Amino acid sequence: MRWDDLKRSGNIEDRRGMGGGGGMRRGGLGIGGLIIVGLLAWATGIDPRVILGGVEMMQGGGSGTQVQQQGKQGTPEDQVGQFVSAVLGSTEDTWTKIFQANGQTYKEPSLVLFSGATPSACGMGQAAMGPFYCPNDQKVYLDTSFFQEMKQRFNAPGDFAAAYVVAHEVGHHVQNLLGILPRVQQERQRVSRSESNELSVRTELQADCFAGVWASQTQRAGKLEDGDIEEALNAATAIGDDKIQKQTQGQVVPDSFTHGSSAQRVRWFKIGLESGSVQDCNTFSAQRL
Repeated sequence: MRWDDLKRSGNIEDRRGMGGGGGMRRGGLGIGGLIIVGLLAWATGIDPRVILGGVEMMQGGGSGTQVQQQGKQGTPEDQVGQFVSAVLGSTEDTWTKIFQANGQTYKEPSLVLFSGATPSACGMGQAAMGPFYCPNDQKVYLDTSFFQEMKQRFNAPGDFAAAYVVAHEVGHHVQNLLGILPRVQQERQRVSRSESNELSVRTELQADCFAGVWASQTQRAGKLEDGDIEEALNAATAIGDDKIQKQTQGQVVPDSFTHGSSAQRVRWFKIGLESGSVQDCNTFSAQRL
């Protein structure tokens, strides 16, 4: 990926090295919630990041109490920070154009870099959760050690694989701006567990499709290199629910999926990539996921 040529975003908050102190919004996941998630993961054998990714992202809206911890604002100077800033800047350009074409204004999210743990308006963010989006403060949270974990644990190396992860989380922000996340949260509160899980899967697959839309625009701008798309597809495959469950518990339980199977994640990323159209990313009306 030719990320050196991309615009750097200034919407970065760098909390790396600050530790996990500070306040958090009441009503977020919190320590008790993390313990419950840990017990669920232990009982089901499901990787806790699979559970947490859906739980944190789906926390409801509302202003709540402001998070107290504040990092350095602006574009980081180190290479990893520069890379994340470049990818975020690229998503800003893409979504600003798409929203403008539809007569809307794109509100750029902030991206918080942290190490280990950090408070968010959805509760305490932990490195073990992987990257996540919090709709309560409209921020993406990323412990950049996840990029190394992608290489070592998930065998999904490459800068575009890492860029796909960032673009996916920004996709959740797009869903929030479009009012999709609040509607999904309301619906999940009134349906069964299996139906709630299916709604979570459809939400995650749409974020994958939105990441594909961004990739399509980036490709048209001539910023991709040979092998970049394969890196993203490999990453989507590596973090499918079925593959993670097979690795962690030795069996696959489709009813417990919250993010979608490897094949589903690849399919919806490809749909966004090939069409470049948000309209083709309606996973909620799709008969086949």
